[in-house]
Amino acid sequence: MKSLAVAALALGLTATTAFAGPVTHDQAKSIQAAINGQDCYGGEFETESNGKAAFEVDDSVCRDGVYDFKLDKDFNILSRVKS
Repeated sequence: MKSLAVAALALGLTATTAFAGPVTHDQAKSIQAAINGQDCYGGEFETESNGKAAFEVDDSVCRDGVYDFKLDKDFNILSRVKS
């Protein structure tokens, strides 16, 4: 019974896990341009497949701190959260 519960938990986690991957050079340039408009630069860029976001930026350095961003497929910023 215990192994059945573990298997069900593993299946549930797999179904809700977002898959991230590398961005292309052109995507990275567009992402950087978008966050530059927020007085931010750098960070770790990834593709995102969870919800509306197409791209994610972790640990971008901004004037007032370090932020994480989510962007849509057209490189519009969906969220900006202080890390």
